Amino acid sequence: MNIKRTIITMFTIVTTILQAAGTLSPANSGLKPAEIVSHDVVVTINNGYAQTEVNQQFKNINDTVMEAVYSFPVPQSASLADCQVQIGEQTMNGEVVAKDKAKQVYEEEKNAGNNAGVADKNGYQDFSFKIANLGPQDTARITFTYYQPLPVDTGVCRYQYPLEEGNTDDVGAMSFWERNDKPTGKTTVRVILRSAWPVTAYRAPQGAVASEQADLANGTADITYELAEGLSKDFVFYYSLADNLPGRLEVIPFKRNGEDGTFMMVLTPGIDLKPVTNGADYVFVLDNSGSMCGGKIQTLAKGVTQTIQKMNPNDRFRIVMFNSRAEDITRGYLPATPENIQKAVEKLGNVNACGGTNLYDGLKTALSKLDDDRVTSMVIVTDGVTNTGEVNPQAFAKLMSRNDIRVFGFLMGNSCNWPLMRTICDVSGGFYDAVSNDDDIIGKIMLAKSKITSEAIHDVKVSIDGVKTYDVTKNCVKKLYRGQQLVMFGRYQGHGEATVTMKTRLSGEDKTYTCKMAFPEQDEDNPELERMFAVAQIEMHEDMVNQGLENQSENTDIVRNIGLKYQIVTDETSLVMLTDEQHAKHGIDRNNQKRVQEERRAQAQRKTQPVKNYRVDAQRPASPAPMNSPAPRHGNGMFQYHAPHISHGGGAMDVWTVIIVAAMGAVAARYRKE
Repeated sequence: MNIKRTIITMFTIVTTILQAAGTLSPANSGLKPAEIVSHDVVVTINNGYAQTEVNQQFKNINDTVMEAVYSFPVPQSASLADCQVQIGEQTMNGEVVAKDKAKQVYEEEKNAGNNAGVADKNGYQDFSFKIANLGPQDTARITFTYYQPLPVDTGVCRYQYPLEEGNTDDVGAMSFWERNDKPTGKTTVRVILRSAWPVTAYRAPQGAVASEQADLANGTADITYELAEGLSKDFVFYYSLADNLPGRLEVIPFKRNGEDGTFMMVLTPGIDLKPVTNGADYVFVLDNSGSMCGGKIQTLAKGVTQTIQKMNPNDRFRIVMFNSRAEDITRGYLPATPENIQKAVEKLGNVNACGGTNLYDGLKTALSKLDDDRVTSMVIVTDGVTNTGEVNPQAFAKLMSRNDIRVFGFLMGNSCNWPLMRTICDVSGGFYDAVSNDDDIIGKIMLAKSKITSEAIHDVKVSIDGVKTYDVTKNCVKKLYRGQQLVMFGRYQGHGEATVTMKTRLSGEDKTYTCKMAFPEQDEDNPELERMFAVAQIEMHEDMVNQGLENQSENTDIVRNIGLKYQIVTDETSLVMLTDEQHAKHGIDRNNQKRVQEERRAQAQRKTQPVKNYRVDAQRPASPAPMNSPAPRHGNGMFQYHAPHISHGGGAMDVWTVIIVAAMGAVAARYRKE
């Protein structure tokens, strides 16, 4: 019996509408946008997650009252935790309430001529902030904070502060607002790095260093960057961990005395997976919709031409173009001979951009005619969110679940359809990541290539015994790729020693690894974990809806309840900013105020202490022996891991390098043109 070995490499590159996010606009037609006086960001990267605090000062330069509208793309898995608005001597703080109540309270205060604010989440696209009744020449300051997990990939950690406006189907809304993205003062980003593991280097490709202090051997750094581009381009920051770190199990807990605890568990496998070296089939799924005009389609065709010319003689290729519908322009697989390559080049040169973006039809066409005896790699390049044909996520889930496939989703630009990509990857055992116009593209190429061209760990299942845990996310995944961390959130009752077991299949053999750890009775160092746990729960339920395992009405109640309990902004809850007196008038409990105070106390305490290492398997070795790895071992560990250098050396590009460069080139060409 043949087992289908199909690798689908999906580079869904969603280019951006090049307008700045994080900018203020007037809701009243005909008014000038607020003048941005300053924009400062403080990012604290701490043991697997990041805290971002945005502080923007702006001024109403009109001679009449305005309602300011602030738009900010939703970072992946971000929990918006707090927002404060200060106008003169008046300070307004945020509390999370049901969305309909927030709207009612805000409109009531606005109509009464009072200052008020509200923050909403608009699906996967953006957070929007409204500030009512900003007086003529008034200066206001808005400060908001969000948290997000920040896993390490092949020894490299990446943080992105999203500023470029993302792609959206709501073109009317995008073109309505006049935007101001140039602060009159400086735009700065301060990065405070606290790593439990030694750091070898850090970089921000587009930032000018204004000040820096670093002790990389102890995993700490404090760097301030000035952004010459203002608010028009993303800020991306990388740091790399020391080579040959051990595979490991890290558990960061949070538990108030007498209450159930929350934990973030990070598994770093330590195995160098074998490369895929046999002859392969390549399916190119290329977007030639109307938005690909202006030279992008020609750039894309040129990149694909270079790619197929790099193929081995025993490889085969196939090209599927899609706009409002898909067409197999090669009519099946062709051997990578000079004659076939030349014919394909001629066809690509005659392709025109027109129509909508029917991603589903492109996928469906590409998934047909697969050969069970050959490894198949699919490359999808698109600059837009699917908007034609089938758009129901359940249909995508059903389509992808029919094949034993691997999906690598690289979404470029902000406001991408993360929920759809996450669903596609969950059902197929895939991997997805963000790509920005301001990324260090060579580094992204190398990290992607190592996954694409290597085998995967299959059917990963993690269980915890000895201490009762519940609401655990991502404890079962179909595949885990080279250098990829598995990040799980969950809750636990009581305390004491527990056994963590990972069952998996490696090279066709079943493997079981276990280690001992202790859940603490009390540990209040990381209260932010509760908000990130809440977002992970919402994403899990959202995926269940997308896969048809849960109905939407039930999910609506779940999302609202989670948002209210953990005080995060969701599609069903909003953050309403009021003075203390206004909160009291509307009978709003100060639950978020208590959480913010608790988080700030913990953050201040952490600054006075050395960085804590949360590895739990070093003193309680795994059983049986750890995974084999060529990397030197640093003590006993559940997993052994090798983190290679990101090299910028020369040499000819292989097929995957050219593929990724071609995809990036299409986007870069548009960026330069616009």
